[in-house]
Amino acid sequence: MSETKKRKVHLPEFKAKVELEALRGVKTINEIAQDFGVHPVQVSQWKKEIQEQAGTLFEGKRGPQPVAAHSAPERLYGEIGRLKMELDWLKKKSGISLP
Repeated sequence: MSETKKRKVHLPEFKAKVELEALRGVKTINEIAQDFGVHPVQVSQWKKEIQEQAGTLFEGKRGPQPVAAHSAPERLYGEIGRLKMELDWLKKKSGISLP
């Protein structure tokens, strides 16, 4: 019987750590790959990917995102309907009949 090798799945935190080391430029790609136990080609690919996406890291605006004006009434009407159903159920269970 032959054993099947499974691919390693690296967490994003691990990839970021490897790529920050590669971007520093203190060690060679081969040294970094050996230190972290990955293939040098993989380190190069991750480095290229992080360099390409670096421009999009800070695109988001600061502060809370505005709530869409059209979704607020729908959400509120839904909550009113739910509360009305709860009130009707409580009235029925307690035996109270209010006009």
